[in-house]
Amino acid sequence: MQDGHSAQARDLLPLKYHRDLVEYLKQSEPHVWEWASSTSAASQQSDDVRDAMLRQTYRLEPDSHPAVFAACAAAMEKLGIEAPVTIYQAADGTMNAALYYVPGEIHLMFSGPTLERLGEAELLALMGHELAHYKLWSCDDNAYFNASRILEMALSSPAATPSHRETARLLSLNTELYADRGAALVAGDVAPAVAMLVMVMTGLRSVDPAAYLRQAAELEASNIKSSGHSHPESHLRARALELWWRASEQLENWIDRHLFGPISIESLDLLGQDRLTKLTREFLSGFVAQIEAPSEEVLTQIHRYFPNLAPGEDALDLNQIAHTRIDDPTRDYFISLMFDCALSDPESCDYVMTLAARTAGEIGAADQLKTALKRDLKWTKKATDSLFARAVKAA
Repeated sequence: MQDGHSAQARDLLPLKYHRDLVEYLKQSEPHVWEWASSTSAASQQSDDVRDAMLRQTYRLEPDSHPAVFAACAAAMEKLGIEAPVTIYQAADGTMNAALYYVPGEIHLMFSGPTLERLGEAELLALMGHELAHYKLWSCDDNAYFNASRILEMALSSPAATPSHRETARLLSLNTELYADRGAALVAGDVAPAVAMLVMVMTGLRSVDPAAYLRQAAELEASNIKSSGHSHPESHLRARALELWWRASEQLENWIDRHLFGPISIESLDLLGQDRLTKLTREFLSGFVAQIEAPSEEVLTQIHRYFPNLAPGEDALDLNQIAHTRIDDPTRDYFISLMFDCALSDPESCDYVMTLAARTAGEIGAADQLKTALKRDLKWTKKATDSLFARAVKAA
């Protein structure tokens, strides 16, 4: 495994979510981005970190803990990091480690018996994981750290929204996948990185990483996305790392399925809101373009959503909202959009509703449309069956 993976897997680059979020924040919140990038804000944050560490931890010295500092130095060399290092031991009894970011300085904190229980290879992997945080937050003029700080400030505000919380969660999950890659790169193999994850999770002194990877693979068919708040579940982290190390072509689709899952209107992050808005515009454009000579009432309805929308201008490929791409509440949302178009003009209602039935069938939402017709419009089963019969005939 160590010699067989491609050179591409050795590139420790920000994930797509990191890049997309930074671009989004720069474009949509330029003043906030300017503040987060300011020297004064960074200076205050750095002073706070140093003070907190000195007050709450025991500071390790190189002479008394040479193996720890040697592992840190080796990891820094492999990741191309040069900075003064300070290492702390916290009073917390739970095995863990964390990097507190200060530009130009390394501040590492360990808790519990982590330094005592990890072997040489696993300690090196853990150093790689934590120092990868520093590498990520230092690159591109601290862009990814600035994004994290903006979301941290947003969550501390009374005006914080569910989309802010979901964005912060997804950013953290992606950052942990990045850091896991740093662990494997520094250790020279995926096995010590996986072993380190399991040892920190369980407190065991010895684990079989190959066995845990088999365990993680058994969960592959579940297709359940991560519900982790700051870290993906360990089996997902192990599997994601294995796919990345092997430069698997399945990696991006795997991350999309297990980290993000189907689009859900009930749990959108900031990027998801932007994406669903675009899908909505394209969906309405394509749907109304199917109507022969749409009435003024129908056009007025879609212009309430998008004033400058022209039917057919950029129609949506319905595969983007196929059954596996969106969840049930989001399917209900697209059904409601079609209802709005159909009910806006009584004279064309039957015709537009027939198009809605056909479209619902194409995106795997026929049963939900039938339910909505009965629940929201009080249609009888006979009327619903007649509608879908006309849709099949029209198709």
